[in-house]
Amino acid sequence: MLGDCLEKLKELDDNSVDSIVTDPPYGLSFMGKKWDYDVPSKEIWQECLRVLKPGGHLLAFAGSRTYHRMAVRIEDAGFEIRDQIMWIYGSGFPKSMNIGKAVDKIQGNEREVVETTNSRDRTKHNANTIFTGQNVSGWNDSKGNSPWEGWGTALKPAHEPIVMARKPLSEKTVVDNVLEWGTGGINIDDSRVGVIELKQYTGTKKPKSLSNTNIYGDYNYKKSDQPLPDSRFPANVIFDEEAGKILDEQSAASRFFYCPKASKKDRNEGLDEFEKKQQDLSRKEGNPGGNNPRNRGLNKRQNYHPTVKPTNLMLYLIRLVTPKSGITLDPFMGSGSTGKAAIRGGFNFVGIEREEEYFKIANARIKNENNNLFSNT
Repeated sequence: MLGDCLEKLKELDDNSVDSIVTDPPYGLSFMGKKWDYDVPSKEIWQECLRVLKPGGHLLAFAGSRTYHRMAVRIEDAGFEIRDQIMWIYGSGFPKSMNIGKAVDKIQGNEREVVETTNSRDRTKHNANTIFTGQNVSGWNDSKGNSPWEGWGTALKPAHEPIVMARKPLSEKTVVDNVLEWGTGGINIDDSRVGVIELKQYTGTKKPKSLSNTNIYGDYNYKKSDQPLPDSRFPANVIFDEEAGKILDEQSAASRFFYCPKASKKDRNEGLDEFEKKQQDLSRKEGNPGGNNPRNRGLNKRQNYHPTVKPTNLMLYLIRLVTPKSGITLDPFMGSGSTGKAAIRGGFNFVGIEREEEYFKIANARIKNENNNLFSNT
């Protein structure tokens, strides 16, 4: 459905969807986008409450700085806040200003160049970086001597919280509600996390035996004399590949569902005929640092939506709270990752998007996933 979600939601019947899984605006003015000036209003969440079946769950991503505003508005609309799921990733980029560097610039102090590198290692993108002209593949790390050297203004982003809420039950108990509406519970067994015993692998490549698992890192399989549990109870924490690897290096077995950020293939499947555009139109091509990961808004791609979530992550969330073959709703569809995931998992989907350019991308991605589904059957 193309249009403003507050109006389009009114076209849906009461108690007509089984779950809502969405990545709404965080209210951070991300990349200067007007649609991200505020978190969704209480009125929007009231419409979501109306169309959701009694006992149905809402999962809504939020920003770390504005989660409280998102959760309060959802609660004020009539939802019960049930939990908070945390998606933790290791690949966020610091957006901190180097106060020491700024002080030196104001005072005219010289800074010592401590390293010059052409490496594109993400870990080099830090608050001390000074980009060297138009050669964006190289930079100098420098150091000053003022008392404010080493001070900054922000932490490295490494998580996004997810509001987990539920529409109040219409029946006396969860069991009665499940029998009447099919909603109210969480799909524990289908969301369990597989477990294998691991030992650290010292080779240079990951063994092929682990290439198709959801366990990440340089590990080798180790047989156990003791029976291992088939799976673990789903937790309210989800890791990406990098964060999961750090966890696995410190424990004997993996405990959490792992999902890396959206890959290039995941973002652009079904968009071969689309023109490549840059995400941030406010930036001009040729700016220093424009093509490095910290300033990836200049990179041109078919799916240029700035906040694409990985399909497998959205499928995990849908499966967690949606009855089999049920209907999941995304009132902030964006480029369609929730819809793509719903099709992949055998669920039905309703999506609403206000921006026509993203609406077209979402339709193409979802149609492609649907075609792949039928071509493999």
